[in-house]
Amino acid sequence: MPENGGERMGFGNFVIRGAKSADIPAVRSLDTRTTGLAKSDYWEDMFARYNERPNRFFLVAEGEDRSLVGFIIGEVRAWEFGSPPCGWIFALEVDSAVRLQKVGSRMFEAMCACLAEAGVDTVRTMLARGDELNMAFFRSQGMMGGPFIQLEMPVDRRRNG
Repeated sequence: MPENGGERMGFGNFVIRGAKSADIPAVRSLDTRTTGLAKSDYWEDMFARYNERPNRFFLVAEGEDRSLVGFIIGEVRAWEFGSPPCGWIFALEVDSAVRLQKVGSRMFEAMCACLAEAGVDTVRTMLARGDELNMAFFRSQGMMGGPFIQLEMPVDRRRNG
């Protein structure tokens, strides 16, 4: 599927297509309703970085009434800590009103098709341990623990210690 939204893939009562700049207000609105955080500048930046660029994909699901009911963003990354090229999904949201209508599953399938067309055979994501909704979703798609471990620490620890 082209990143520019030229191709539309129909799935029952919705279609999946590449995001357009006109979709950003709806993306922001869905994200704000889902997370409770308004991130206007973030979504403008994400669209600029992930639309119409090679190996980066920003897809939306559009309902019959042309309303945005979900989005997914991913890209191909390579050689981070020795990892061969693979796909990464780092944003996925579905309007709660349509959650059990396979919107997320179809967007995931469309993203995997984009990533396969880009030449990778593995897809990864990263979740917060307590994110049970997304954990259940990604596991239902066949994802499982991978070969890497995420580590972190507060940045200011080095200055204070």
